[in-house]
Amino acid sequence: MWRVGVDVGGTFTDLFAWDDESGQQRTGKVLTTRPDRSIGVIDAIEDAGIDISEISHLIHGTTTATNALIERSFPDAAFITTEGFRDTIEIGRQHREHLYDPYQHKPAPVIRRRYRYPINERINREGVVERQLDESRAREIAAELKAKKINSIGIGFINSYASGLHEERMADILREYCPDAHIILSSETRPVFREHGRFMTTAIRTALMPVMSEYFDNLEARLAQHKFHGTTQILKSSGGIMTMALARKHPEEQLESGPAGGVAYAAYLAKSSGFDRILHTDVGGTSFDVSIVEEGKGLVTRSHELQWEVPIIVPMLDIHSVGAGGGSIGWVDPGGALRVGPKSAGSLPGPACYGRGGAQPTITDANLVLGRLEPTLSGKMQLDLGAAEKAVSSVAEQINLPLLETAEGMIRIGCEYMAQAVKKVLISRGRDPRDFIYVAFGGAGALHACFVAKSMNIPKVLLPPNAGVASACGATVMDFRQDIETFYYAPISTADLHKVNEIYEALELRGKNLLREQGVEDDSQIELIRTAQMRYVGQSYEVETPIPSDVLGTDDLTTIANAFHKVHESEFGVSSDDFEPAFVSLSVAAIGKLDALPEIKPILPEDAKAQTGIRDVFIDGEWVTCKVYNGEALAIGAEIDGPAIVDYEHACAVLPTWSSGQVNHQGALVITLDI
Repeated sequence: MWRVGVDVGGTFTDLFAWDDESGQQRTGKVLTTRPDRSIGVIDAIEDAGIDISEISHLIHGTTTATNALIERSFPDAAFITTEGFRDTIEIGRQHREHLYDPYQHKPAPVIRRRYRYPINERINREGVVERQLDESRAREIAAELKAKKINSIGIGFINSYASGLHEERMADILREYCPDAHIILSSETRPVFREHGRFMTTAIRTALMPVMSEYFDNLEARLAQHKFHGTTQILKSSGGIMTMALARKHPEEQLESGPAGGVAYAAYLAKSSGFDRILHTDVGGTSFDVSIVEEGKGLVTRSHELQWEVPIIVPMLDIHSVGAGGGSIGWVDPGGALRVGPKSAGSLPGPACYGRGGAQPTITDANLVLGRLEPTLSGKMQLDLGAAEKAVSSVAEQINLPLLETAEGMIRIGCEYMAQAVKKVLISRGRDPRDFIYVAFGGAGALHACFVAKSMNIPKVLLPPNAGVASACGATVMDFRQDIETFYYAPISTADLHKVNEIYEALELRGKNLLREQGVEDDSQIELIRTAQMRYVGQSYEVETPIPSDVLGTDDLTTIANAFHKVHESEFGVSSDDFEPAFVSLSVAAIGKLDALPEIKPILPEDAKAQTGIRDVFIDGEWVTCKVYNGEALAIGAEIDGPAIVDYEHACAVLPTWSSGQVNHQGALVITLDI
């Protein structure tokens, strides 16, 4: 039976699969099908030559939730909140994205003001009722929502992290009037303080639940039509998987669903390649994703912003994305400067060279004009060089530059955007780029990897097997994961250890039960990881601190404090002996480990030759003659000197004159840059 990972991106839908009996591996890559992306999932399975009835596990990452949120393409939803807090999700934290721009605009609110309903109630921060819920007003709101046929309703009361009593009562009243509506409580979504993040995350979950329910319905129906009898798991933004039934209820945990698979593959490589500090990057058709992997794990954040002032406070892999991919469009701004992205041609119409109606120049068109791409993409489709030249020429004429210089300029600008994203991730975490190896994923990742790495003074680049379908590949190496958190504030010296132990025991029991609901029955497969969000007394932001797994005693407080100091210094470069650490919230990650996976290795075609020819390529302002290699046919230990082109089934690598590569024991190409 086949274990299949699928990643639905903005331009391509990628697939990686392995047979649990023979160990055979297959890949697939097709254009993403809009508006129904579930069609592309079936197309990718068929492209890989796999009988759907022979799939035991389908592990699926998707951008459906992300795109719906960014585009605000979801049905109207409602939000009920405490009197005086109706505009919290729109006012935000009164930050400015661009300090000196008087014309900036915030993204449109997730829930429109006309559907945000205030109600009189108040529970204080200790969880004590000070003002009862106005049930008469609650019934008026419920009747109005029924009349307006709003079928997704969020509830966020100001101190519900301390007690969800009023939210639960409001939900009961709503169910009397709207029995079929999705009703989401902030006290269940994320019971932590700071109302803006909690309200916004609840609003996002409320808005996206109908979208994801419809998508999963379509996917299930299409799979059933093809006699699928296996199980379907969905990638979570935190770096694990969950069943489709649970995913329907938690769309907010899928906003980085696709890129999470790439981080999982990077972590897999870290454990088996000997590189313990990896910079994971993924260049698809629409975006460039970047994150840090250290000691075999991706870094996690609880302050992710998909858009400015739209925080999602669930645990998510710390992935930064910018609009720079193979489909990013080149254009000229009013000042006459060449720009690239963030708008993308996507899969429809796609780059001009795809011949699907696109006329605007993209990064893919520029690479084809410069000879860096093979015109048939290893036999997958025929690219139209003439259309690419015409598209790039339309920009070249506006800036009065030759065709080749314009094409290379587009790529340099795109690479600089990528480098700035790398810089933001590394510098914000206090990391030195020279300590990392740059790992290039995505169909367009290897084309630009050497140029981006050189820009950031990163000395080595790693191109692993199946890099073009890395997120799909990573999906097959992920475990079940549930992240549970609750609010608890106390300076460490006054913490009630009995209470802390009670909370952790309850969180661990809940985590185990959630895993068992998803089929993880054996306790030996379950790992429980305790952490706490901690800060110095007086600080405004927290860092995640490891907590011992046994019953906590007084001696453990010193261990916890030392761990916090260490993490704080790692993140910010400083720690303090003058300020006392404090707990802010307690959390548990419950991980259900799956069976060990076979070694991921390159798929070698029969009788393949390593060097397939030579090709003239425009690099660094001149035409150079490059040897062309079949990446899947390169033997372990093979050495390549730049300039060279290495073609893979789903990717293409450019090695400039100032680089050289060697194939390691995994079949990955390790490129050393002369910087």
